Amino acid sequence: LTQAHPRQTQGSDVRAGTSIDQHYAQKFGQETPIPSMQLCIENVDQAGGCSYGYSCVYTDTISWASAEEPLPMIRDPRVAFDQLFGVGATAEERAIRRREDKSILDWVTTEIARLQKTLGPVDRARLSDYLDDVREIERRIRKVETLNSSGEQRALPGAPIGVPDSFSEHVKLMFDLQAVAFASDITRVFSFKMGRDGSSRAYPESGVNAGFHPASHHQDREERIREFQKINTYHIQQLPYFLDKLKATPDGDGNLLDNTLIIYGSPMGNSNVHNHKRCPLFFAGHAGGALKGGLHIKTADGTPMANPLLGAMHVLGLDTPTFGDSTGALDLNAAPEATAAF
Repeated sequence: LTQAHPRQTQGSDVRAGTSIDQHYAQKFGQETPIPSMQLCIENVDQAGGCSYGYSCVYTDTISWASAEEPLPMIRDPRVAFDQLFGVGATAEERAIRRREDKSILDWVTTEIARLQKTLGPVDRARLSDYLDDVREIERRIRKVETLNSSGEQRALPGAPIGVPDSFSEHVKLMFDLQAVAFASDITRVFSFKMGRDGSSRAYPESGVNAGFHPASHHQDREERIREFQKINTYHIQQLPYFLDKLKATPDGDGNLLDNTLIIYGSPMGNSNVHNHKRCPLFFAGHAGGALKGGLHIKTADGTPMANPLLGAMHVLGLDTPTFGDSTGALDLNAAPEATAAF
């Protein structure tokens, strides 16, 4: 998300670039209680050096507030929930509330009742639906915590108590948190790291038992390529859940999907040889009407991924002239006949 070449170092003198989400947060996120949030699925607390002489911080985060300021990512849905909705000034006070087995909404019933009296029928219904969503997310997090503290053997023994062992369950919780945060304008910016490049985690729900990283080095063998394809298909099949959730949530004269831009992609083209050419990337949502959609743009060989991301920044109202190693902004609304190299 920075499109910058990171400094090769295993020390603390890391350097990359400001990521696209933080460019947006710095201009448009200051009007909300939380300018941005960074979420992840995999463990991101490794220290020191990782592969090829690079600091682990480069694989621990995808969001950078500046060239030298990587931002931490939240793995535990409970931590994310409490940051978004937690009642209590401190983590201790929030823990007391949870021990008393009280929903966050039980703490604000008087305020909710007062607010409902000021709303018309349509807005009351929307508020009721929203509160039901928040309560349901909280119920699911509690269910995960109860199961993970029962003493039963876990598939992810080192994971925080609020992290489900199921990948899809974890991803859906994180998607739901993003949707309700957008709906209430708590924040307008999320980055979500759904995997870790060097992870050996297996995804049995994909139909493949091989670990992700070992599977990615398929040695150009057809059967292993197909196995890795199944894992990637399983990963991307999680996304429609989020898109449907946004589309079903009213927002202004349309819905949240109309007013959102989702960027989904990968930093790897051919993982077998760590090739970074022809990396997959797509955009979803209409960005408040600024993005038409319905296009498949095949760029000329050698086009930096920074070019479509710079085009996305312009769609979002950021007048940045360059981004990372961009050579120009790709027009994301260009008709095929008006665009070269399709």
